[in-house]
Formats: sequence, C-alpha cells, structure tokens
Amino acid sequence: MGVLYRSFCLLGIVLTALLSASAVAQVSSLEDLAFYSEVYPPANFIKDDAPAGYSVDILIEAAKLQGVQITPQQIVIQPWARSYRATLTNNDAVLFSTTRTEHREDLFKWVGPISDIKAVVLSRVDSGIVIKEPIDMANYRIGVIRDDVGEQMLLELGVPREAMQEANYVTQLAEQLMKKRIDLLAYDENAALWWTGQAGLDPKMFKVVYILKKGELYFAFNKHVPQKVVEQLQMGIDRLKSEKNAEGISLHQAIMNRYR
Repeated sequence: MGVLYRSFCLLGIVLTALLSASAVAQVSSLEDLAFYSEVYPPANFIKDDAPAGYSVDILIEAAKLQGVQITPQQIVIQPWARSYRATLTNNDAVLFSTTRTEHREDLFKWVGPISDIKAVVLSRVDSGIVIKEPIDMANYRIGVIRDDVGEQMLLELGVPREAMQEANYVTQLAEQLMKKRIDLLAYDENAALWWTGQAGLDPKMFKVVYILKKGELYFAFNKHVPQKVVEQLQMGIDRLKSEKNAEGISLHQAIMNRYR
C-alpha cells in the first residue's frame, strides 16, 4: 500500500510539472497573454465598453511596433485585488498599471516604466488633520483599495491594518471620506482627484496630508512568462520613447499628452 501511494504521489508531481511546462510553452508571444487591469484613470479605464487610457494605448502601440496586435479581448478590467491575484496565479498573465515596489519586486517580471506616480494620503480640507509621522495615521480611519500600493505602503510604514478600511473602488472611499465615515484616503493623487470629480465631488475639498511614495508605473508579468516575451514588450516601449512623430515629440509623450 505504501509503495502504491508513493507511486501515485510521484505520478501527480510529474503530471503537475508537465502541465505547468505545457502552459508556459504555449506562451510564445504577447498575443498569447491576458492583460489584467483595474479602473484607474487616466492610466486605464473603460470607455464605450472598451479598455482605454494611456497605459492601454502604450501597450497596444508598443506591441504594434514589434509586429504584434493586442486585441481588446485580451484586456480584462476588474477590481484591483482580483487582477492582482489573477496575475500571481496564471502563467500567461500581466498586471498593469502597477507601481514597482520593494514588496513586489520578486513577485513579477517588470516592463516599463509607463509613467510617474505619486501615492498620497488625502483628507478633507476642513478636517484639520496634520500628519507628521506615519504612526500618526494609526489614530484615524484610513480608506484603502485592497492590495493597492497605498495599503502596502501603510503596512510597511508600521500603520496597523486595524486602522484601514478596504474597498474595491476609490469612488466608494471618496464618498465615505466626504460623509466622515473615514478620515483619510490612501491612493494615487491624480487618480483619486479624477475619481472624486467623477463621483460629483469637488476635488478642491481634499488635500494631501502625507506623501507615501513617488514612483513609476510598470507592466508586471507573471514570473513564468518566457523572458523573450517580456523583452518583446520592453523593446516596443523603448522604441515608443525613442522614435518621434512629425512634430518632433516621442511617440510615448504623444500618447501621454492625449490624457492631460
């Protein structure tokens, strides 16, 4: 019985390895990948039932320069936490736009950068809240997006998770902040203020009380994606930044200018 059990275990390990190798072998181009994102304007969002934003445009145009067509069907826009987990668990997955942090560095293969980012903590202008040290935030209720860089930075700074209130959409947090159900909101500054406007709120009613991190956005590939496929997109982005249009502006900057 012991020998038979060990034989089945060994067979299971071999089959798992073969299936995993087969999944990786099927990925030979950017066309074979699924690109996971969230509603995070102006980088990535949904417009007219299709993915849009400067990160989406950069992805499509960089791939095109490499002779590859990325279709809208390859891009999945859903809550951040779901996209984050999907990329970690699927061998043919890419996550974007993703802030490159020390916490995430070894979890993915990175391509970019796409653009700059500034993660901040916002409060209501009339709140009177002053944050001098990160631990000061432990005295308040902080709204975060689950698995977002804002949440991760707060944890790295020693802010207890008990002080955080998670949500899937920043509009929910903005409304809670205005209704005083939370005291602070941690998110990318530009995206947070864009969303408050979309929710019918005046962005001028919020102020930055703490800067969590200045960084850059990237495409984060599952670590099992072959390196040649990762490099395929990197070379396309490098060309976007080096090649210029008729006006003498880099193709990359021309895309960014569409969303300013």
